[in-house]
Amino acid sequence: MAATSRVQINPTNSPAHAEGMELTVVMPCLNEAETLETCIRRAQNAIAEAGVAGEVLIADNGSTDRSIEIAERLGARVVPVAAKGYGNALMGGIAAAAGKYVIMGDADASYDFAHIPRFLGPLREGADLVMGNRFRGGIEKGAMPPMHQYFGNPALTWLGRLFFRNRAVGDFYCGLRGFRKEAYQRMGLRTTGMEFATEMVVKATLLDLKIAEVPTTLSPDGRSRPPHLRTWRDGWRTLRFFLLYSPRWLFLYPGIALVVFGTILGAWLLPESRTVGSVTFDVHTLLYAAAFVLLGYQSICFAVFTKLFAVSEGLHPPDPTLDKFFRYVTLEVGLGVGAVFVVGGLCASILAVVGWGLKHFGPLDYSHTMRIVILAVTLLTLGAQTVFTSFFLSVLGMPRR
Repeated sequence: MAATSRVQINPTNSPAHAEGMELTVVMPCLNEAETLETCIRRAQNAIAEAGVAGEVLIADNGSTDRSIEIAERLGARVVPVAAKGYGNALMGGIAAAAGKYVIMGDADASYDFAHIPRFLGPLREGADLVMGNRFRGGIEKGAMPPMHQYFGNPALTWLGRLFFRNRAVGDFYCGLRGFRKEAYQRMGLRTTGMEFATEMVVKATLLDLKIAEVPTTLSPDGRSRPPHLRTWRDGWRTLRFFLLYSPRWLFLYPGIALVVFGTILGAWLLPESRTVGSVTFDVHTLLYAAAFVLLGYQSICFAVFTKLFAVSEGLHPPDPTLDKFFRYVTLEVGLGVGAVFVVGGLCASILAVVGWGLKHFGPLDYSHTMRIVILAVTLLTLGAQTVFTSFFLSVLGMPRR
């Protein structure tokens, strides 16, 4: 996840006419002189035609071209944001916005700010976040690389909908969107780079905010320089963000799958070797089954650690399931479960030693003895993991109690 940093805003740019302002259109800007005038005029015309009390705000991230001059000449409010990054620029602009509602969009002429009324309608009707959907509205030829249009965006949107149980958003990446400023403040967004827009959708979903979607269009970028977007780098950053914000998919579900598979395989092989066709599975496979169980169990523990940390740091909203978990699964309960595993492991170890003694501590039939030893070591390790996990969870949960 991208590092967080403090956004610096020039307080002298705070409007004196903030009272009664309904809408602020925020555009992040870094050397956008080629397209900025077009975007500002479109936004201003849309505001005027809709009869809205609104403003256009340019969150300037250190432009060295004529961007600031153009914005001021057209009557847009310019807010300098010193901290670099797409997310930082937007955070600075939104923090300075005077409107009850905020509509954000890039200043590269790819989004049609004439669609502002489409977003304003659902906001007035009670939506907290209104997303644009370029696939419903139309993507002009050359506006989006085919790799992004037909694979990248649909695939990552599908993952986002799956990971976070979001059924309202069909275009996670659309940069033209509107939201209530009060709802935005509740989200507590942290990322300072390109993940900012994705985090907004994820946080709104986790907080169970009311999300709506409207069709919008995407036109070819009006700038002569290459876009900032990098296919594989930014795709990986989105996937990484999804995983870091979803302990269930990163740790819990893989852990459960490993434990279930390892347990079934181990139970099948523990009594004796098994032959399927011409292949015989023996203690070597049983050892792998034990490793699956241990790795899966540790992954499940990591899921609980991560979820608790995310809630305590404000990355996730409070989770009633987690509160219920800590109400019933106390340190003492964890220590008791760990003790049961340890006792089981010790009993299996004693059984193995007794069997060895019956052989006068001589050579053993490894195919038989190793089954007991693998079971013993697995139970002892699970016991130790449970004890350590219980103490660690107790430490993490101290602030909650």
